[in-house]
Amino acid sequence: MKQIKLSYLLIAITFVVTLASCHKDKVIPKTNNPTATRAGLYVLNQGGFGSNNSTLTYYDYTTKQLTADLFSTANGGSKIGDTGNDVEIYGSKMYIVVNNSNRVDVVNAKTGKLIKQDSVHQCRSVAFYKGNAFITSYDGNVAVMDTTTLSISKYITVGRNPEQLVVSNDKLYVANSGGLSFGNPDKTVSVIDLTSLAETKKITVTANPVSLAADTYGNVYVISLGDFASVQGGITVIDNKTDAVKSQFAPSLGYNIPIAAQGDYVYYVTADNKIAVYNAKTQTAAQANFITDGTVITTPYTLAADALSGEIFVTDAKDYSSNGTLYAFDKTGKLEYSIVVGINPGKIAFVNK
Repeated sequence: MKQIKLSYLLIAITFVVTLASCHKDKVIPKTNNPTATRAGLYVLNQGGFGSNNSTLTYYDYTTKQLTADLFSTANGGSKIGDTGNDVEIYGSKMYIVVNNSNRVDVVNAKTGKLIKQDSVHQCRSVAFYKGNAFITSYDGNVAVMDTTTLSISKYITVGRNPEQLVVSNDKLYVANSGGLSFGNPDKTVSVIDLTSLAETKKITVTANPVSLAADTYGNVYVISLGDFASVQGGITVIDNKTDAVKSQFAPSLGYNIPIAAQGDYVYYVTADNKIAVYNAKTQTAAQANFITDGTVITTPYTLAADALSGEIFVTDAKDYSSNGTLYAFDKTGKLEYSIVVGINPGKIAFVNK
């Protein structure tokens, strides 16, 4: 299970230090869509694997206030569960994928109030398309949830131990890691037709694919970790029109596997804890490190790009057992503010007003 974030290999302490924050005033720049400005952001903190201490931090852009665990606050002290692995907002609802608790919590995106829980065994990640939520399960399939009824309508068989997934060109791409077979990982990305809801093909990529992102130029990026022996990890670029592999390259990657695409650029983490930048338009390396002001990230754990503001967000898991930090950078890589969040801050979601 090497491709699962490094925190899975560590036993985290079970209590959370009181959160504190240190930040400059948050300014939302004008956009061409003024009705969709942000209310704030959520950080899903995984906690320690087996510790049942995942939390959901909320940062309000207007009040500059933190809620350390909005889920618990909104639901009478109830916990999210064990190892919250993904959080995404679709419409008025937020979907929290809780891996080791084998469930998806659907909550009100603005209040965090629980609407429904659905069981999905060893669920990993979620993506959306035209009224359906698609949730990977380590059982080797993708669960399809109707976002109106919030019921699972079917399962689509894919490859071994699927991790992240992304929608691009009306197709769903699924990274089949095979991560439970150490030394014998999967090396495919499944392509699912989003009309028939069936797998149409598998694309061969570098072994142990885990993370995906899609740009606006018709490319899907796949981060693979390799087999930890003879096959080095790397990035595969897939053409979303032909589903052909356009290129493969092998930057020095660490154990943490986040990737984010925004505008002309793709961001990913390197083995020396830098945020590398790849030019999606020219398909060339752009910067060895996006951060330009000397800010040091000890353990980069997730990346997120805000399409409205152009900001890039990076979380730092530090030692995997104490509270992490979220850093917000402007387009030029300069730090705007930072806030203390929870243990192993693994995903970020933006909520509109």
